[in-house]
Amino acid sequence: MSEEIKKNTEEYRAEAIDVVEGLDHVRARPAMYIGDISERGLHHLVWELVDNAVDEAMAGYAKNISVVINDDGSITVEDDGRGIPVDIHPKTGKPAVEMVFTVLGAGGKFSKKAYQYSGGLHGVGASVVNALSRWLVVEVYRDGKVYRQEYEFGKPITPLKVVGETVKTGTKVTFMPDDTIFETVNFKYDTISKRIRELAFLNPGVRFFVADKRKDIEEEFLYNEGIKDFVRILNQAKDPLFDEVIYLKDEKERIIVEVAFQYTKSYNEVIESFVNNVKTVEGGTHVAGFRSALTRAMNKTLSTMRLPKELKG
Repeated sequence: MSEEIKKNTEEYRAEAIDVVEGLDHVRARPAMYIGDISERGLHHLVWELVDNAVDEAMAGYAKNISVVINDDGSITVEDDGRGIPVDIHPKTGKPAVEMVFTVLGAGGKFSKKAYQYSGGLHGVGASVVNALSRWLVVEVYRDGKVYRQEYEFGKPITPLKVVGETVKTGTKVTFMPDDTIFETVNFKYDTISKRIRELAFLNPGVRFFVADKRKDIEEEFLYNEGIKDFVRILNQAKDPLFDEVIYLKDEKERIIVEVAFQYTKSYNEVIESFVNNVKTVEGGTHVAGFRSALTRAMNKTLSTMRLPKELKG
């Protein structure tokens, strides 16, 4: 063994192992948690907070969700749900809201106590948003009070404080992404608006508000008939073969399936598919299953009809 190899071997002991824990690891390896550090990863921070708000809506507690790009380039996401719990967690001795924003895996989605269903793609949650932000402020409206806590680079810089009284409930989070981590910190209104509009279709009866204060733009989306309204809009420039959109919904073993479709005189097929509120661009087994079931149903119906031979093929 050479002297250099022997020296390196001797130096490779326990103290040579770097341990990066919790949110520090998120800052060191952000792509592991949000996919990448490009514009796509940047907007994933917004989706994480919006997914939390949508979960409150899916559970029946929130009816209004807003996403605002502020003048300084920060983002505010607010809902009128129950508000993140602020009581002291029995295991850590810290407020539950602080755990949600500082501990990986902390939240109500991992058991079924708080949410029967939840959306989102990776579900890395608010703590990752906090870790990858220069600063973040959370306000919770709960039990008649306004609670506020501030963070910088993932760490609390103030304790959770009561800063006022209120009659409303909900959670408001404002954050500024860290420009030393992301390739760009310029949020794109069109990207956010398109996603929010899709969520409005997928969550009927929930009002979504999106705005960009940098450009004085705002929109509101509310679709009481959900994906039926989605299909109508997809076909608004086409000539439908029948007026009513066919809609089916069923649940089995806690899996809910919704389908809406309408034939037109166009020869081009348009399929928009989603799972857990996330668009599945390349389809998947849910799309293949729908196609297969529809084909079987059509064939079974046609086999019982007395059609001319030329129509039977």
